[in-house]
Amino acid sequence: MSVVMNFAMFPTQREGSASPYVSKVIERVRAMGFENQLTAMGTLVETETLSQALAVIDDAYKALEPDCDRVYVTVNIDIRKGPMGRISSKVESVEKRIGK
Repeated sequence: MSVVMNFAMFPTQREGSASPYVSKVIERVRAMGFENQLTAMGTLVETETLSQALAVIDDAYKALEPDCDRVYVTVNIDIRKGPMGRISSKVESVEKRIGK
């Protein structure tokens, strides 16, 4: 199984850039060892199970919880039976079709 998740997480009560908080989240995601890709609007993560994907969200929240009274999270999840590696294969599939 492949679970591809796109999520964004940041505190609502802050001044200025969210990047100090987002960097804490990304460090936690990368420490978990799942394939991931930071984008301008969120973070893609691929896991083998839905439970693992939800654990990523939980662990990312724990990085912000000590310093933040309120945290905003958006999550999109695509669950598919089949092989891993869909973060790159989905992009490659579209790129091959561009310019035909």
